[in-house]
Amino acid sequence: MVFITESLIRKRAEHNEGELSTLEEVSLHQQDIEKIEYLDKWCRELRILYLQSNLIPKIENVGRLKKLEYLNLALNNIEYIENLSGCESLNKLDLTLNFIGILSCVENLRDNIHLADLYLTGNPCADHEGYRDYVVATLPQLQKLDGNEITKTERILALQKYDKISKRVEEFDQQYVEKRKNQVNEYARTKPERDADENYWERQTEYTPESRIETHETMKKKREHESKETKAEPKPVRQYIGDDGRPLNCNEPKVDFKMYESDDDRHIILDVAVFRHMDTSLVDVDVQPTYVRITIKEKILQLVLSEEVNTTRSTAERSKTTGHLVIKMPKVNLKEVQTSNETKSRVEKKIQEKKTSTPSTYLELGRDPATSVDYTQIVSENKKNAQLKTKTIPQKERENSIEFVDDPDVPPLI
Repeated sequence: MVFITESLIRKRAEHNEGELSTLEEVSLHQQDIEKIEYLDKWCRELRILYLQSNLIPKIENVGRLKKLEYLNLALNNIEYIENLSGCESLNKLDLTLNFIGILSCVENLRDNIHLADLYLTGNPCADHEGYRDYVVATLPQLQKLDGNEITKTERILALQKYDKISKRVEEFDQQYVEKRKNQVNEYARTKPERDADENYWERQTEYTPESRIETHETMKKKREHESKETKAEPKPVRQYIGDDGRPLNCNEPKVDFKMYESDDDRHIILDVAVFRHMDTSLVDVDVQPTYVRITIKEKILQLVLSEEVNTTRSTAERSKTTGHLVIKMPKVNLKEVQTSNETKSRVEKKIQEKKTSTPSTYLELGRDPATSVDYTQIVSENKKNAQLKTKTIPQKERENSIEFVDDPDVPPLI
């Protein structure tokens, strides 16, 4: 028998960091739970509660959940609707595939004035001819029944038929109660026969709460028996150190990372994209001279380093904005790096000294008087050149050709 425990609820409340007092939604489906308990004491702020696919026979211990809006109890062993009047905010109730046979028990939902959506599909009470009309007339606050909207005309017609249907429902309920008594007695009487008959589970039988529990227990025993017979193959043990003693790279948590050297070549920096909202207590860092190992939620990220580092001077910090883990590891051979930097600086200084010691040379014009220009005589020379340009040069007349005829009637050219 499975019970609701504090550890079970905390495990299913990881989205709320395991806190129960402020928990608003919890899913406890497919847990083989056989009784509802403690939820009204530990989780008073619950708004959504999933309890489908369990073995719950009775609705109980939910009356103090004043803020509960959605309750899912589909596929259980519930036979009667009760103990829900205290759920003042209940808006949706799912009771699909249960064993509710007494249709008049829906009257216990009249106090839930906010109930707008109800599911009773797959219950024995849904087989009654006046099932839908009776539920619509009994619960005026309903807007949907089994996923179908309730129209105004449908509600008016259901209210008109209510008196006739209610009498039929009473008869139907009495017949169902007698039928259930016979089923329980028959189940108890045939138990020795079922245990002795090997082919019992191959035949079709009546679907009842008792047969469902028995089927569940039988399947559970069968699974346990098969698990014992078929031994699971052991998983290969992951090696973090090779046979030759060298460390191996591995990334079990499958996180992104970047490894690079600092600008001054003095440090090796590893940036690991740790989950932003994950607690730092779940992260462990181990820096070795030739490799670094980071454990994230018991999964190891191991990386081989290109150079030997100083483990005592290494630091690890988490970014407050991104949550990334930054590991800064100083190299061991810092002296060689320093000497190389010193030689570079010395060479640069010598080059600068040579530049400052050599005098600057300028390009000068020649001092030849023939090539030199006397700037004081520029104006007078320009005047002389202008006078030379103004002098007219006499033009020679072209001699007439032999065939030229001097016609006096032709006017002269001007």
